Amino acid sequence: MRALLLDPLRNRLLAALPQPDFALIARHLATTSMPAGLVLNEVDDSIHQVYFPIKGMLSLLAILGNGKAIETAAVGREGVVNAMAGLGLLRSNVRVVVQLPLDVAFISASHFSDAVAQSISIRNMCINYNEVLLTQARVSAACNATHHVEERFCRWLLQSSDRAESNTVGLTHELVAEMLGVRRTSITRVAQKIQDTGAIKYSRGVIEILDRPLLLKLSCECYQTLSERAAALFSRPRAVR
Repeated sequence: MRALLLDPLRNRLLAALPQPDFALIARHLATTSMPAGLVLNEVDDSIHQVYFPIKGMLSLLAILGNGKAIETAAVGREGVVNAMAGLGLLRSNVRVVVQLPLDVAFISASHFSDAVAQSISIRNMCINYNEVLLTQARVSAACNATHHVEERFCRWLLQSSDRAESNTVGLTHELVAEMLGVRRTSITRVAQKIQDTGAIKYSRGVIEILDRPLLLKLSCECYQTLSERAAALFSRPRAVR
């Protein structure tokens, strides 16, 4: 990875830390950009880095026995990936993939563990955000089991747009199909159906949201649920050392 000068405080978790606690991490942080499709961890890999997205999106994928991958959680600049390494979880239980082109701050797992040992605020950040990821996994499982693929497609597009910070997102049918655990032909049909409503425009692997309120209406309630759970993390009082 080539180091770049990016602002790590665009990550909301880092920005929410008290200055003395952030300083414990900042001295060891580096920043870089990563292309879509890059795999950062495979299941059972040793965890060497903790990632704080600045822009873009990482997907956490559960890998089934037949090799099929299904997204359990998505992380943008509101979150962190591999933070539980700071509490001793040193092997990945998911595949971590750059889903949208990523600007990211990162720190070695060993330096991060040292910072966690010195800071209740950083320790609480790890625990609280892990709960957000577990909630995403639970909601995603329920969503996949109970909601129509059209609703799930709209939910996934909304959350991808949020993390891209743009109404235009580069997403192929193959990618969306893998994330939602359905066939590519199903996504092609769904994308055309949603496009016919006027909510989106799809062309050559790029989806543009034309009517966000309509897309929100077409989505299942899981988008709002996940958004509210993530927002609640930043409304909690900061831990006091």
